[in-house]
Amino acid sequence: MTVSPFDHPLLSALLGDEEASRHFSVEAEIEAALAFESALAQAQAENGIIGKDAAAAIVSGLSSFRPDTALLRAAVARDGVMVPELVRQIRMAVGEPHGQKVHFGATSQDVIDTGLMLRLKSVVEHLGLLLTETIIRLTSLDERFGGRALAGVTRMQAAIPIKVADRVRAWRAPLQRHQERLPEQSRRLLVVQFGGAAGTLEKFDDKGPAVRAALAARLGLADAPQWQSQRDALADFSGWLSLVTGSLGKFGQDIALMALGGTEIELSGGGGSSAMPHKQNPVKAEALVALARFNATQLSGMHQALVHEQERSGAAWTLEWLLLPQMAVATAASLRLAAELAGQIESLGH
Repeated sequence: MTVSPFDHPLLSALLGDEEASRHFSVEAEIEAALAFESALAQAQAENGIIGKDAAAAIVSGLSSFRPDTALLRAAVARDGVMVPELVRQIRMAVGEPHGQKVHFGATSQDVIDTGLMLRLKSVVEHLGLLLTETIIRLTSLDERFGGRALAGVTRMQAAIPIKVADRVRAWRAPLQRHQERLPEQSRRLLVVQFGGAAGTLEKFDDKGPAVRAALAARLGLADAPQWQSQRDALADFSGWLSLVTGSLGKFGQDIALMALGGTEIELSGGGGSSAMPHKQNPVKAEALVALARFNATQLSGMHQALVHEQERSGAAWTLEWLLLPQMAVATAASLRLAAELAGQIESLGH
């Protein structure tokens, strides 16, 4: 039993997505944090902040470093983040005389936010592939059944005859628009966070921007000024996630309503009933509606997390951790389910 349905041993088969979830695991978070510390040491050596021998010692020490996660867990209970304890362990692993150069000029938020961007980069790639697959499946429906007739329905009442192509277009066109938005979303989102204690890079004098640019390049992220208390890109991305699941929820709702009528659609692989063996429940369609409503609900919380007091907010930051991973996994699951559901449509229209 788990608190979240997205990693529940049973419910995750319907509502989860293993690939998206993997990037929010503790292993992925630690891997990203270590990548940050290694790249930081090298970027600082490039700009003469620390010696090349210190950077080499740090990179070498990190290559075989494995943290004590029990101590990290205890540290989070105490400090709210794992980074102070993680840095302590890395410094011990690197040893003297170079251990104290680990994490020089950085702060916990630099590690955690940049680590999140590294993981979101993989999540965005995964979502992009799933979105493309779903659009392809809907295009196939149009090609197979688009010329057939459907009963148009407005405000839950019979309207005038339409074509299957008309309804499929209403399912597919929003997804194509979300697909067009994704590269721009990525450019704003996938940037390095590096500001030091209060966002001013005070330890680096005039070399701060050069160190940050080198760090970003080594990590494969875009360079940008610190944004530690400016969370609009994350809120915007969360909005994109909710738009995707909302559009897929419309698809699911339409399929469920058509299945209710029973004359305009044939589905394979519907869900069974313990009491009524004759039933074929539109489980995937129902899940799409539920996930759409879930993300729409969580989005309000991500907008609440925009409110960071002064230079850093522990409360708003923690709220993001509660919400964003689940929204991303919900979106990946929705895209997977929608593609599967489209593939289960045996006939559509007359």
